[in-house]
Amino acid sequence: MKNFGTLILIVGLFSSCAVIRPGEVGIKQTLGKFSDEVKTQGTIVYNPLISRVIKESTKTSNIKLILSLPSKEGLSVNSEISILYRLEANKVASVLENLGQDYESVITSVFRSAASDVCAQFFAKDMHSGMRAKIESEILDKMMINIQKQANGVELIAVLMKTIQLPNGLANSIERKLQAEQDAMRMKFLLDQETLEAERKIINAKGERDAQLIIAEGLTSGIIKIKAIEAFRELARSQNAKIIITDGKTPLIVGETDEKK
Repeated sequence: MKNFGTLILIVGLFSSCAVIRPGEVGIKQTLGKFSDEVKTQGTIVYNPLISRVIKESTKTSNIKLILSLPSKEGLSVNSEISILYRLEANKVASVLENLGQDYESVITSVFRSAASDVCAQFFAKDMHSGMRAKIESEILDKMMINIQKQANGVELIAVLMKTIQLPNGLANSIERKLQAEQDAMRMKFLLDQETLEAERKIINAKGERDAQLIIAEGLTSGIIKIKAIEAFRELARSQNAKIIITDGKTPLIVGETDEKK
């Protein structure tokens, strides 16, 4: 029993255990050399005297930066940047061998270079407009090329330019331009409304004219005689005395008197 206890003590002194949780990987490094096996979950037993276990997260990580980016016209545009990335589990050894555990500083340096090269091809106003997505995409593509030259295993997900602060003079100019565009659009809308109203009146006038022409074309001599007879009948029913001069075709009222004087 004494020998067995001594054996357990010796084994305990020369071995240790590391627990790998979900969302991270562990890789054993023995005498400076990384193991070929990458553990995604579970435990790793190792000798603490000659080995160690390095744990790295495989979750999506966010590097936040505040930078002053150059523009095509030579202005400096302040921007808050987010770089989203994650490590590929089966390629962690490549990242650690080529970039070390401080790989985030390498990613940041690669971004600074790529962002300066790309942003210098665009005007400052482009970073504040619909061109932002194109700028982000080009920065990401350039970063991927530079990262892959150094290590294989860093997956770049997105570059997000969240806040863009233009120089005061340029910002005021853009605001004035946008206001002028809004005013021009409003005037165009009013002109379009006036044009539509004028067209409506023209159509209405043409309709009335056509109606009068149709009525005039339909007034034959026979219809006029019928209307004259109807007019005589209406006059005959009137309670007022009237003097009517007529040629037998159309009535003509030349005066009237009130019987109730």
